[in-house]
This record gives sequence, C-alpha cells and structure tokens, in this order.
Amino acid sequence: MQPEITDPTTRAAGQALPAGQAMLSVRGLKKVYQTDAGDIEAVRNLTFDLRPGELACLVGPSGSGKTTLLKCISGLMAPTAGEVLLDGKPVAGPPKKMAVVFQEYGRSLFPWMRVRENVELPLKNQGVPKAERARLVEDALEAVGLSHVPRSYPWQLSGGMQQRVAIARAIAYQPEVLLMDEPFAAVDAQTRADLEDLIRTVWKKLGVTVLFVTHDIDESVYLGERVIILSSSPTVVQEDLTIDLPADRDQLNTRALPRFTELRHHVYEQIQLAKKGHRPAAASDTV
Repeated sequence: MQPEITDPTTRAAGQALPAGQAMLSVRGLKKVYQTDAGDIEAVRNLTFDLRPGELACLVGPSGSGKTTLLKCISGLMAPTAGEVLLDGKPVAGPPKKMAVVFQEYGRSLFPWMRVRENVELPLKNQGVPKAERARLVEDALEAVGLSHVPRSYPWQLSGGMQQRVAIARAIAYQPEVLLMDEPFAAVDAQTRADLEDLIRTVWKKLGVTVLFVTHDIDESVYLGERVIILSSSPTVVQEDLTIDLPADRDQLNTRALPRFTELRHHVYEQIQLAKKGHRPAAASDTV
C-alpha cells in the first residue's frame, strides 16, 4: 500500500495569506516570451506567499519555469501580468532587501578579488561605511565557516567553499529575503549535504525568509518547511505541501524517518503527475 499524505499537511494550490502577513507575495504571475515562432507562455498563473522567516522550497518538472519565476521575483525580469510584492511593496527592479545566490558560483565571483573583497563588494557599492563593512563581512564569513580564508582567491578554493563565499556575500548584505536558484547542483554529494545543513543553520540564525529552488526532491523535503510543487509549463502551483518534519534535522536521522520517505514519495508522485499534464482543478481552467 502506497503511503498517503494526510490532509493537514496540504494547502490549497495558490493560497494567499491575509493582507500584511506575507514577507514575499506572488500574485497571478504570468510570463509570455515573444519569439519568431510565436508567443511561448512559460508561466500562466502563479500565486503564493511566504511568511517572514519562512524557508520554502520550489520544485517542478524540467522546463516548468522555475528560473523564469525567480527572475521575475528578483526584479531581473518583468512579468507579462501579475505582480510580486516584497513586504507589501511592488517589485519593479532588484530590491535592496533581497539577495540571490545562483547555481553558477564560479561566474558570480570575481577571480581577481580575494574572498573578503568578493563578500564586501555589494556593501561597498551601497556606500556602507568601511568599519561596518568590515564587521558584516567578518560575521558573514564566520557564519559560513570561512573566517580562516579571507585573503584567499576563489580559484584557490574548492567548489563547495566557493559556493560558501557566494552565500556569505548574500547574507552580508543583510537581506530580508534570500532567493537561491539550484545553488548546490554543481557540487558533489558530500559537499551538497554539508551546504544543505549550512543553509538551515544560517536561516535559523538570521531569521531570513528563504525561497530555495531545486530539482532535487530529497533536498526540498530535507530543507524546507514547505515544498511548493509546480505544474508543467505553462506553470501554475500544482500543490503547496507543509513539511511536518522535526525542526532540528540531520542528514542521517532525518532522512531515515518514515515520514521523510512518505513526504518525498508524495512530492515525486506529484511531479510525475505534472509531467503527464495533470493540473490542479482550480487552475486547469485559468487562462
């Protein structure tokens, strides 16, 4: 008999919070690309909210518009319709209260700058005073376990350490919302596990709101308080799943829990349904 997810763990797809309760709000987001072959509707109608201090993971089939969505949320791309709100205010460009960590950490770090200089750069560009910059950089490097390599160059570090530098740069900026676009996809399995635990540690310490985009189902269940599952393109929210695992997690014991297995099975099942074109009833008629 297949494990089932009980009702209390699921939310209505596209459910919004009452006014004033959300740190990040996505409302009826739609993105259509205009090409020589005609219009391509990448994202149809996405609505969801994140509370302050929440860690949510976003998963979906390949080509489901995860990166497009993240670009719209971060203000790097304008949606065709709908809106993104950060703390109640519309996002019309890259907001100061938001930071992004990308998958390709090697391209986001400047190889001619030392670790400390890479982490400091956004603060410098914002005109943060030198003494405060030094404190924020030191705190960020300590938070990601890199306080021993501030004078190293990125190319002298392993891939996992380079991604830690990218994370340090993001949190030194003191964002209210941290967006992460498959940040661990390019590192080995052991490093990935270490970085997953690092994110949960930093998230708890700083209280930042995190939206973590991943294609790894196990990772989404291990990391998140919620997993937002996307449909196939054109994209809507297929399901919004609460992850009712213990708040304190570790790679060995948490992944061995029967509940972990149930949850990952359910997410996998939903993604397989999405690949076959299944869409939530409330969204299937939305055009």
